[in-house]
Amino acid sequence: MNTIRKSILIGLTVLGMGTASLAAHAADTTTSAAGRHGHQVNAEQMQAKMAEHFAARQAKLHELLKLTAQQEAAWTTYQAAIKPSAPASRPDHAALKALPAPERLAKMIELAKQHTATMESHLTALTAFYGTLTAEQKKVFDAKVMGGEHGPRGMRHGMMHRG
Repeated sequence: MNTIRKSILIGLTVLGMGTASLAAHAADTTTSAAGRHGHQVNAEQMQAKMAEHFAARQAKLHELLKLTAQQEAAWTTYQAAIKPSAPASRPDHAALKALPAPERLAKMIELAKQHTATMESHLTALTAFYGTLTAEQKKVFDAKVMGGEHGPRGMRHGMMHRG
């Protein structure tokens, strides 16, 4: 059980970092700036697309879990708690660069603490909802949420495969 909790926490951390990175990238781009492949990128459009993708994934998970009427309230509470919010504004790199090293690190720690607080609230909601699931539903949930048997997305495509 402790391994599951650690895996969930690590997965939420990686997911949060990836989401923060995408949100930060979206916040930095404007409608007049060219995107990665020369396409116009709009922060609001990217955020709307990410929200749509999130909603579609959650709807599919809801369908696969086949929740009972008693579990629906827990599902609703869980969804409200994990729903992506508007991305936090990205710190101004020029301003950060101008800060002395100790103040820069203090600012980075402050941002990390905010991120950790968000992940902890997600973990609380996840734990409460997970406790309402049957053993079969837990298997489905574990397989579909945060990469399941393939591991968290960030671990699969990120640091774990860097030589």
